[in-house]
Amino acid sequence: MCRKINLQQPLNYFTMRSIFLFLCFVIAANVFTQTGILEITHLTGDYYIYTTYHDYQGTPYPANGMYVVTDAGVILVDSPWDETQTKPLLDSIEVRHGKKVLLCVATHFHDDRTGGFDELKKYGVATYSTYQTYELCIKEKNQLSEFRFNADTVFEAGGFKAETFFPGAGHAPDNIVVWFPQSKVLYGGCFIKSTDSPTLGNLGDADTKSWEIAAGKVKDRFPDAKYVIPGHESWQDAEGLEHTIKLLKNYNKKK
Repeated sequence: MCRKINLQQPLNYFTMRSIFLFLCFVIAANVFTQTGILEITHLTGDYYIYTTYHDYQGTPYPANGMYVVTDAGVILVDSPWDETQTKPLLDSIEVRHGKKVLLCVATHFHDDRTGGFDELKKYGVATYSTYQTYELCIKEKNQLSEFRFNADTVFEAGGFKAETFFPGAGHAPDNIVVWFPQSKVLYGGCFIKSTDSPTLGNLGDADTKSWEIAAGKVKDRFPDAKYVIPGHESWQDAEGLEHTIKLLKNYNKKK
């Protein structure tokens, strides 16, 4: 049975700086942070993808997060890589939409999903993760969520729903996906690979046998997904889940 969390009132987490001064630093939808560029791209309706970058072997590597704008405030899925990218994201959302972020849900324990939690909490954003993610964050000394849940959960705000689903271990033992039923958006995080990716990427915490089974569960549960968002690289192609299953089948055959 799903747990339901309903947040209808926005949280007062900071006094906004002058919009005029902030806009002086905004170029189109991109904002420069201490560790690179923050990109915000419209997906559909009230849904947006944000992308931050982190140095990987001397090359900036993108990580995708997502948010939905509601009348009550913004639901954020996954934090940026680190603290220096988090405040620019909060400011950009408020300037662009006139809304504050209500909550952030992490899809697993790696720092490209939880690295901004401490900064989010500083500005009053309610941070959530599963208990499994919380325990892994403690073990790995990653930033911790303020609130935890131990079952598939529905977050509600301003008439929008975000439904979490744990299909089983995959890229990480604790990875969840998030489903937005109103617009049939499936946010997979690092559980789903971009069609631009020729490999499964970082397998340090992965269980590829379980991942293949879990990916089949996600496919069966959300057969009508119109948008499929991976944790890294391009998300314009909605075939990311099918591509992930193909990569897993090929990889597991060779083991």
